[in-house]
Amino acid sequence: MESNMRRILVSFTLAALIAAAQITIKPGAAAVSAPAASNKKSTFDRAAVGEYVKTIEMWPKDLELKIGDPKASAYLPGFQEFTVGAIYQGNEVLQRQYYMSPDGQRFIQGNVFMLSKHPFQRNIDKLKTDLMPSFGTPGAPVTLVVFSDFQCPFCREEAKTIREQLPKEFPTEVRIYYKEFPLTSIHPWAMKSAVAGRCVFRAKPEAFWDYHDWIFDKQADITAENVTSKILEWAGVKGLDTLALTRCMETSATEPEVRKNMAEGLSLGVDRTPTMFLNGRPLEGMQWEQLKARIAFELGYQKTAKNAGEKCCEVTIPGVVK
Repeated sequence: MESNMRRILVSFTLAALIAAAQITIKPGAAAVSAPAASNKKSTFDRAAVGEYVKTIEMWPKDLELKIGDPKASAYLPGFQEFTVGAIYQGNEVLQRQYYMSPDGQRFIQGNVFMLSKHPFQRNIDKLKTDLMPSFGTPGAPVTLVVFSDFQCPFCREEAKTIREQLPKEFPTEVRIYYKEFPLTSIHPWAMKSAVAGRCVFRAKPEAFWDYHDWIFDKQADITAENVTSKILEWAGVKGLDTLALTRCMETSATEPEVRKNMAEGLSLGVDRTPTMFLNGRPLEGMQWEQLKARIAFELGYQKTAKNAGEKCCEVTIPGVVK
């Protein structure tokens, strides 16, 4: 079932977005060869790096890239690290992390682990949970951060499972945080609903989860044309200030907050929804039994680490008081 989910979820990846724009990779494109090593001081050649990364990733030659400035890596001494983002319809939709050797000729992509730290400490450091919608026990040993899209059908199913199962199976052990990651290139009303959700949270934080459950439940009835009226109708029934909510939505007052979450997700390698981070560990397309097993594993791991006196491995998320 998980393999089926992954095959379906691929429609939300960069490949699907590129296909939607009818961008194709020309057959027979030659790989970019790395220049021979020399004793000369290396320079960061963005054009050469961009072409090389496109070859690695099998990205189209005409795909626009956003290449970050290289900086000294704290995880690989002597190496520099930089990010490469893929731009689609003016938005960064995918980001990859690379490491470059001192001579500028060797590249590494992937995770770097340090024995002295929690395996996913780098992700934990990037995840910001202050002023984010949440439920569950404050200071719980397991933190689940969910990047989601209100128009995504798989997000709807996963959200329903989490809302129903987690409080029953792990009543005190888990704290859940919601972060918006609207796939605007393929979901026409995703951004509007994300902005509205933040407006609701800003006006009345405890109403956010009612909004969350309602909009996922009514997902099939919502369109780009009626999303605003549907949300205001719901807000009226719930006794919210519809005038203030209308103003917040019309001015996109909370869009910067949504885009901040999107940028955070990109920096963590999020390129599809739903994507979760379980104490920093990335998870995609989890069915309940799989997620349940991973939560149990993390609880056991933390208990063992603490019993062994390994202070290095205690997980803390910014904004969570233990």
